[in-house]
Amino acid sequence: MPAMTQPPLNSYTTFHGHRRIATGSLQANALAARKAMEDKSSVPVLTFDDLTGRFVEVDIRGTDEEVAARFASVAPSEAEPDDQDKLEVSSPRGRGRPRLGVIPREVTLLPRHWDWLATQPGGASVVLRKLVEEARRANAEKDERRMAHQRAYHFMEAIGGDLPGFEEAMRALFANDTLRLGEVLAVWPRDVRDHAMRLAFGDEYQSLFSSEDSNRKS
Repeated sequence: MPAMTQPPLNSYTTFHGHRRIATGSLQANALAARKAMEDKSSVPVLTFDDLTGRFVEVDIRGTDEEVAARFASVAPSEAEPDDQDKLEVSSPRGRGRPRLGVIPREVTLLPRHWDWLATQPGGASVVLRKLVEEARRANAEKDERRMAHQRAYHFMEAIGGDLPGFEEAMRALFANDTLRLGEVLAVWPRDVRDHAMRLAFGDEYQSLFSSEDSNRKS
């Protein structure tokens, strides 16, 4: 199975009803939402955070220039580096010891755990950091899949809760059954289904519908 691609930070998508009208910066989405709202129809205009799949409120009051200026400073941010890559600039560096961005917090363990840690080289903090890093690497794919499923769930619940087969779609999503989810979403509006699949599985899974659409048009 191909690796999932995570949406870029600070990427948003706006829907006018079930039609996608913008994807990109919050500024671009705010301007698209403002234009869509000008028709005064009862069709909802919803903007979603592509990283979480959640609906976000966007202030579109004012002129195009005012809206553009309001969101001009909201630019894509960079992912924060691991704690081991952060430097503590506020404290002096000890001889031969790198400055780590360590955050002290309470850890509760059983006595036998503390006894074992006491026998390990480097002390408890070093051992715990190594264990956490190993667990992160070992579970990276599983964690990424879980976050992708949650991302798609939040979007689909907000925009497709009343669409046919919603509950079956949820079961297929959390079972990681791509083909079954594609079958259920085949009757959903194209923009909605494409965005849901993109959030859940990445751009490579859009090809699931390409041949189907060709057959319907022929």
